[in-house]
Amino acid sequence: MKRFFREWTLFEKIWLITFAAINIWLFFAWDDTTLGLISSMTGMLCVILVAKGKISNFFFGMVQTSTYAYISYTYGLYGEAMLNGLFYFPMQFIGLYMWNKNKALQKVKDEDIVIKRLTKKGWGILGVSVIVGAFIYMELLFYLNAQQVRIDSFAVVMSVAAQILMTLRFAEQWIMWVLVNVLSIVLWIVTLTQSGGNDYTMLVMWTAFLVNSVYGWYNWEKLAKQSQTLEKE
Repeated sequence: MKRFFREWTLFEKIWLITFAAINIWLFFAWDDTTLGLISSMTGMLCVILVAKGKISNFFFGMVQTSTYAYISYTYGLYGEAMLNGLFYFPMQFIGLYMWNKNKALQKVKDEDIVIKRLTKKGWGILGVSVIVGAFIYMELLFYLNAQQVRIDSFAVVMSVAAQILMTLRFAEQWIMWVLVNVLSIVLWIVTLTQSGGNDYTMLVMWTAFLVNSVYGWYNWEKLAKQSQTLEKE
């Protein structure tokens, strides 16, 4: 365990301890579900390891995506359930393969992979794809009589885009994750308020994800510059 945390920065340790403590408190104070606590804790470990560029993030992601898919399904958030069960979960195995295949030959600090950047053309394709995809998926969710369709559809499609960018090692994934996390926080606030549910660990998890996505953007920007410097040498 000491070896696992040895290369963590002070911010990363404070971030994990703070949100883990809040999750544990909510679990006992609000009688949250055990599955919700497991999903939230493994999710936080997954995203902070992504921000650090560590391949081990995918092992925690396998647990988080499968548990979160079930929780979302019980609340009628079919978009979130399908996203995690049918896309995120198998993508953990694909991502594990892709990152292992593209390991950094020279270590930049402590990350495992070489980071890439998105071009202007890439941004254009991404923007059009997200808008078109969200409206198409919206129709499917309306047909399934899902809850919070508009927010859910945009959150799902942007999540797909962000996950693909993450698997392909693009630093710009973090801008998408910021937007996804904001939408997901709103989604769960509305859902828990209307349903009377007590899985408030989901709100803590998404808030932790939001903070981490800002940190991830900062960290990957720095690591990308260092990678480019090494390539020129």
